[in-house]
Amino acid sequence: MAIKRTTKVDSGFSMSSMTDIVFLLLIFFLVTSTLINPNALKLLLPKSTGQVSAKATVSVSIKHWHANDTFTYHINGNETPVAFSEIEDDLIELLQQEADPTFSIYADETVPIKEVVQVMNIAKRNHYKVIMATSPE
Repeated sequence: MAIKRTTKVDSGFSMSSMTDIVFLLLIFFLVTSTLINPNALKLLLPKSTGQVSAKATVSVSIKHWHANDTFTYHINGNETPVAFSEIEDDLIELLQQEADPTFSIYADETVPIKEVVQVMNIAKRNHYKVIMATSPE
């Protein structure tokens, strides 16, 4: 006597509930990531082996003089130092005609981060992009 089933077992799997969950998670992460606002300056760090897409037209160099523990600031590689109080005015004058104002900071490795951050604050106040120059490894 052969007993046959009248209903067949469906081996398929419906992905509609899984896609709904993934979509809701995606929305959740997009919303929460826009709420996170780190208190940091936007800094373009160049890779040692590649090129940076932004081209800086102005450079600010910071030199540390160990003998008297002072710092000098030089704009565009000029040998005559500029006082820190004059840097912002000089940068505004040099970058006012730029469509995407960007300048690079060349800091000696012995310069404390405090001095570099002061120059970066000038960029933040004026909505400039900053490139921190590094030497290749």
